[in-house]
Amino acid sequence: MRKRMLIIGAICLLCLSGLFGCQGREEESKPNESGATIRIGMIAKSSTNPVFLSARKGAEDAARELSEKYGISIEIDWRTPPTEDGQVQAQRIAEAVNDGVDAVLISCSDAAKVTGAINDAVDRGVPVMTFDSDAPDSQRFAFYGVDDIDTGGKVMTELAEQLGGKGQVAILAGNQNAPNLQRRAQGVKEEAAKHPGINIVGVFYHIETPQDAAAEVLRVMNARPEITGWAMIGGWPLFTTTLLTDLDPDRVKVVSVDALPAELPYIEAGIAPVLLAQPTYLWGYVSVERIIDKVHLDQDVPEINRMELVRVDEENLGEWARQLQEWGFSDVPERFLEMP
Repeated sequence: MRKRMLIIGAICLLCLSGLFGCQGREEESKPNESGATIRIGMIAKSSTNPVFLSARKGAEDAARELSEKYGISIEIDWRTPPTEDGQVQAQRIAEAVNDGVDAVLISCSDAAKVTGAINDAVDRGVPVMTFDSDAPDSQRFAFYGVDDIDTGGKVMTELAEQLGGKGQVAILAGNQNAPNLQRRAQGVKEEAAKHPGINIVGVFYHIETPQDAAAEVLRVMNARPEITGWAMIGGWPLFTTTLLTDLDPDRVKVVSVDALPAELPYIEAGIAPVLLAQPTYLWGYVSVERIIDKVHLDQDVPEINRMELVRVDEENLGEWARQLQEWGFSDVPERFLEMP
């Protein structure tokens, strides 16, 4: 229950700080009456990555609830490419604008490749918001996501504790061009430097699919058998069961960002004793709230909207599993739902 209250408290804190716009959405707020339908083009990094599918569900739930609240129609126009490609994302921004969307919501695979398209959209009167992975040099009006350097630091702090303060650590880092992942890797390195017994053996990039990520972990382990810890700044390989059998929890420990249903068995097995969960459902839900604040209620929106990580381990595994179920995840293993 203590961990449950931590999750609820974090969300309440966002409300109090204005990130959820709780004060801004009082009943006396005067909506912009410019139209009865608001269509939001949503472009995540990859339509095969479960974290972005949960963000899509959050966005669709927010659209439904806010449509009912304000008596308008809010639609989520999902335009995410099947695999990571910043150039394709830029094309889809342009296509969404040409097709008449009222706003764009994007997680940037490559900030350099999408910044021009974002700016073009804004110049044409279509506001753009980023989530998860920002394009800070663009004209986007707001960003929602974790502090990436802090996130990397927290991953390394937890891993150093699991390793007793010493070990050979590899960083699993996903897409080399993603600015959020670059900053997380930086955060891991900065925190590792504070632990004299920790040595970073390398940063390893890969295509962001579960299979490619797991294959990269095994490739590196075969080449560098001295590795005793993995700082995973994204949970890609934990969406497969491969590492449940191919990593020995008595020899190698993992700490990873994300804690979606497929990843929870890694806590149970002791391979990843700690997962630092991004409430990825809220990427969509909160971002849609912010967009409606701007385009419908004509309110000022904070430029930076911070998401707080949730630490998940054996102690609060059941509570977190039930939270995932409440957010609409239907694939949570029953045994975790039954845990205290």
